[in-house]
Amino acid sequence: MSSRLKDVAALAGVSTRTVSNVVSGSAAVAEETRARVQAALDELGYRPNVAARNLRAGRTGLIGLAIPELHSPYFGELAGLIVRAAQQRAWTVVIDQTFGDPEAERRLLDGGDGRLVDGLIISPWALGPEEVTGRSRNVPVVLLGERRPHGLADRVAADNVLAAEEATTHLLGAGHRRIAALGPQPHLHNETARQRLEGYREAFRRAGLTPDPALEQPVRTLHREDGARAMAALLDAGARPDAVFAFTDELALGALHVAHERGLRVPDDVAFVGFDDIEDGRYANPPLTTVAPDKQQIAERALQCLADRIYSPASAVPPLDVVIPHRLVVRASSTRTS
Repeated sequence: MSSRLKDVAALAGVSTRTVSNVVSGSAAVAEETRARVQAALDELGYRPNVAARNLRAGRTGLIGLAIPELHSPYFGELAGLIVRAAQQRAWTVVIDQTFGDPEAERRLLDGGDGRLVDGLIISPWALGPEEVTGRSRNVPVVLLGERRPHGLADRVAADNVLAAEEATTHLLGAGHRRIAALGPQPHLHNETARQRLEGYREAFRRAGLTPDPALEQPVRTLHREDGARAMAALLDAGARPDAVFAFTDELALGALHVAHERGLRVPDDVAFVGFDDIEDGRYANPPLTTVAPDKQQIAERALQCLADRIYSPASAVPPLDVVIPHRLVVRASSTRTS
């Protein structure tokens, strides 16, 4: 095998260690270098015996991915990116849907699911920070989202407070003052919703303004129908916002539908900004302004954190808190036509 690695290394112009790192996924390799090595592997027809390698190392080659909802456009896209990135490391991903159920999240964090996986990536919805912090399993865990593990595990997330502040500031800058916030979830330990509400309020504070509490509309879940119900409730109560910051694109799309039904012009009568940059938002009428977290980076950094813990379990590196970049994508839903 070593001679074949040397052939691959010579063709790619790298060291045999670099080839080994690409094959095993045991260390970070620059994307351009990884692509060159993969091209050499393909050209020479080199296929490592992944099962034998994992068996020798006492690993399964399986990693767990636990997300709240696979049918959610955001989580579905993220899961696809994680699966593709894992394949480059010769890993197989076992996906669980928790549906935000606290018992399911506890079972997965405790390792009581019985799955023989080498590591777990999980996006907890239901459990509070103290429960997440107090639970662990015998494999590395990487958290996605806003649960701060307080040194227990690596975490990969966007800066929701800053992103929500930027989205709201965009609407304030366009002259809107009655900006509704669609998405608070006081019935859940939902850090995502709490942080996005914090960012919304911070934008007003920095502008020297006070948001109207009557425009902070809670929702049960983060789907289109919840956005539609929330928008209808605001309009029926006479709140009449001139803009909407929805905590997800799905909420925004549901609210946008109701705005059209009620004869409101978008964005002239009411402007919309969402969060997540899902594909549906790009084809809405009008296309939806949104906060776009770098989902590709979320997938790659989460897997790299997991690889570092799997292949270097005795490492003294403390758990990482990785902040992923985002950008505000301005489209026609928040830009007045006149």
